Amino acid sequence: MLLYDGSCGFCDATVKLVLRHDRRGVLRHDRRGVLRFAPLDGPFGAAVRARHPELAEIDSVVWVEGSNATERVLVRSDAALRLAKYLGGYWHLARVAGVLPRRLRDFCYDAFARRRYRWFGRVDACELPAPEVRARFL
Repeated sequence: MLLYDGSCGFCDATVKLVLRHDRRGVLRHDRRGVLRFAPLDGPFGAAVRARHPELAEIDSVVWVEGSNATERVLVRSDAALRLAKYLGGYWHLARVAGVLPRRLRDFCYDAFARRRYRWFGRVDACELPAPEVRARFL
């Protein structure tokens, strides 16, 4: 599960990019193991944040894996690197950044995140996903 800022233009564009490049979502008929999406401020995002108090002050993409009992969350650059791993293919090249110390990666992530609204704007309302991917959104 990928939690994202539903009002961020860059985050919205990133979700659309993932949907275009996600080979698992196209090839799998049963949809198990396929990445799903939810806005951070939606009901599912709020439930995840309630289960993980450490996310209270996090304004980041959040990668959620596992079930409620064994749920693990990744934030900032760790979540972005996990997304690159999920996408596979040439997106694996982005994982080279994983050799950098997390503090440096997160510093760069946070510097970009502080400017994302200025550079990419805000989305007033979530766009209704296309019918073929609608089931992937919570």
